[in-house]
Amino acid sequence: MANYLHSLRRRRRERRAELPVRGTGDQRVAVIGLGRFGYSLANELMHRGWDVLGLDTDTRLVQKYSDALTHTAVADCTDGEALRQLGVHEFTSAVVAIGTDVEASILVSSNLLEAKVPNIWAKAVSRQHGQILERLGVHHVVLPEHEAGERVAHLVTGRMLDFIEFDDDYALVKTVAPDIVTGMPLGRSQVRSKYGVTVVGVKRPGEDFTYATAETVVQKGDVIVVTGKTHTVESFAELG
Repeated sequence: MANYLHSLRRRRRERRAELPVRGTGDQRVAVIGLGRFGYSLANELMHRGWDVLGLDTDTRLVQKYSDALTHTAVADCTDGEALRQLGVHEFTSAVVAIGTDVEASILVSSNLLEAKVPNIWAKAVSRQHGQILERLGVHHVVLPEHEAGERVAHLVTGRMLDFIEFDDDYALVKTVAPDIVTGMPLGRSQVRSKYGVTVVGVKRPGEDFTYATAETVVQKGDVIVVTGKTHTVESFAELG
């Protein structure tokens, strides 16, 4: 273990020297759990210039991704001492990307909180799991399967081309412009006062998206991006 730790610290220093300078923030993150979600996240962070430490109990997965990620190690992160030896307590960000083992997810999250890692993200496999993580004090809880399912349901059942829901029942939707807003400036159509949504972008066939203003005239067949309360943007997208 001592030789490994020495090698890991040396490779971290060498890797950080190669990375582009991107502001003053710490660009190190530990991703714990290298399943499909964990590896996809770790790989994307790598492409964004982050120094990624990928950890998993599965030797096969660690070997599989050892060349793709900055650093990898086989480790049981339910053991707080293992995290300490790997230096995870020195990181400013960590992601618990463990899949179906809820007990392991909770134990690892507890260890990271005890180590006072400033930014902890954790994947939840159910709303109950997410509530437990939030009660522990995890800073950010994500439910990728549930969120993806809800998003696809909106796309399948309506005229929406894309749907993103945020906290506080607020959503952003891409949809084909309903006839009621075409052929006149947005300011005159009174979209906000009548329907409770704001048109923030317009895209004509063959053109790029542009910001919408009160003077923008939406034409039939245009794709628009609207924001507002979830139920209002859903109703607006169904106007046809």
